[in-house]
Amino acid sequence: MDKVEADVNFFHHLHEVVAQNRDKKCLLLDDGSYWTYEQLFQCTFHFAGFLRSQGIQVNDRVVVQCEKCPEALALYLACLQMGTIYVPVNTSATATEIQYVVEDTEPKVLVLKDEPSSLTNYGIDCFVLSSSECEFVSQVRSHSAYSEIMIRSDADIAAILYTSGTTGRAKGAMLSHRNLRSNAETLLKTWGWERTDVLLHALPIYHVHGLFVAIHCVLLSGTSMWFFRTFDLEQIIRRMPHATVLMGVPTYYIRLLKEQGFSHKAFKAMRLFISGSAPLSEQTFNSFFDRTDKRILERYGMTETGMITSNPLKGERVAGSVGFPLDGVAVRIVDKEGNQSSSDWVGEIEVKGPNVFAGYWRMPEKTREEFTTDSYFKTGDMGYKNDEGRVFIVGREKDLVISGGLNVYPAEIETLIDEMEGVEENAIIGVPHPDFGEGVVVVVVSEEPITLDAVRDFLREKVASYKHPKAVISVGDLPKNAMGKVQKNLLRQSYSSLFEEN
Repeated sequence: MDKVEADVNFFHHLHEVVAQNRDKKCLLLDDGSYWTYEQLFQCTFHFAGFLRSQGIQVNDRVVVQCEKCPEALALYLACLQMGTIYVPVNTSATATEIQYVVEDTEPKVLVLKDEPSSLTNYGIDCFVLSSSECEFVSQVRSHSAYSEIMIRSDADIAAILYTSGTTGRAKGAMLSHRNLRSNAETLLKTWGWERTDVLLHALPIYHVHGLFVAIHCVLLSGTSMWFFRTFDLEQIIRRMPHATVLMGVPTYYIRLLKEQGFSHKAFKAMRLFISGSAPLSEQTFNSFFDRTDKRILERYGMTETGMITSNPLKGERVAGSVGFPLDGVAVRIVDKEGNQSSSDWVGEIEVKGPNVFAGYWRMPEKTREEFTTDSYFKTGDMGYKNDEGRVFIVGREKDLVISGGLNVYPAEIETLIDEMEGVEENAIIGVPHPDFGEGVVVVVVSEEPITLDAVRDFLREKVASYKHPKAVISVGDLPKNAMGKVQKNLLRQSYSSLFEEN
């Protein structure tokens, strides 16, 4: 695809592809129907007409919390077209969380999946997008289509995505048109996107992975995607013979491996399985290869940066590694003093490139804190590079356990415990301990209860004793967010008094 001039609304790039693929199927829906590119963008223009009728101006905000459907995608594209800043909200967010985003961004329009009975009325126009057949969609389609594309520069903000806020006030990461364009173009090359590719899209669309990575790869290449409302194993396996790429989170692959219908007949046409948004265990990586003879391609990204690294399309994909930095992206590992670490030494991961966000919405001081003087973003992730330059992540800085003054990196221990017989999943956390400051605790999902002695015996010849858990807690499931990341902050809260003296 020829590269067009930089100072253009990202929507221009997408629309140019549409002009060449009007009659091609874009969205393949789980009920067997489909939308062509022409249909998707005509719906987009109706949404643009609706936004225009609401007095939307360039840089106004539109806050959206609605279920996944073609119209929700069209609304996002219309915001790009109009130069409006799109603000997606997790579909499981509470009224209090929505209220915070509304107060912080002061949107011109609010679109929700349900009637906002408990939200404070700030004079904001509010609409309910609950399904393709709802009254709001009919209202939108009654507006005249508006096809003019607002000119935006690469530096202009296209979207604001809020971080989870587990360690304080949620922050709105401002993503520019350049961030979206550069990351999508790089990923198409990195993953060898082909004109015949068909993506299995079962991710939510309020998140970087589902909204930007997956959808932009499809739209910018003029290819097709199965557009599932949720991750439905039966649907995924049924449609897989008619697809070539799956983008998922580790949970998807764990569930596929448990399904008898996930056979060679189902995956024989698949050329690429991609995993991200949460760490992929070596156990799952190896089990998937044993079952399919295909190696999952793991990559690494963040809300603030889009994608940062990827295992290679051609070449060895190493279990436990998130691969190499993408073209144009610089990744370095630094110690606490900001000095670059040598190979195999753990430090904080810092990133620089056209993918890195513009800063936090209305938080200039926080933005300055999170960037170095030479413009690298401090990810808060701890990791290292090996001699090849492959990146390995050992956990978030806030998840680091300091026991008896010594650092314990959760990923190292989790990877080992995953190898124990009967273990399905585990998470290492640190909780207050009267003697050691923090005590290492393993929270485990297993077929049968696992004792502390069994864990220590298993680890005895593998890691130093200070890294051994001081307690084992068996649970039915680990708490996870919508993207499959274990919410360790909730585990730390639940077991914070575990070692308190009676």
